[in-house]
Amino acid sequence: MPELTLADLALEVRSKNAGPFWVTMELFLRDGRAYRIAADEKFLDERVIAALYRVAADTVRIFRIPSLNVVKISFPRPVSQGSLRDRDVHAGQHHVPLAGLVVPPGA
Repeated sequence: MPELTLADLALEVRSKNAGPFWVTMELFLRDGRAYRIAADEKFLDERVIAALYRVAADTVRIFRIPSLNVVKISFPRPVSQGSLRDRDVHAGQHHVPLAGLVVPPGA
């Protein structure tokens, strides 16, 4: 059986700028069950995001919005938007590692 990922649970996974110094990612989950899995702090927390994106865990902000089945995640950009070393000006590709995160069996 293939592995289940966050992308499989979501209607949409996207990322975007939250100003020139922050990235925001949003998981729009299919239903309440998918939301409960994605919002579970034992599965998705600041340490997981820090490891995926190589940022300090204490800089990661996770907002769980059960009434909308949405999980929103923000963290500082590694370089400011539009700077010489910026490889994704709109932060439109940052969601890919999050979308591919494998859901633990039995979750």
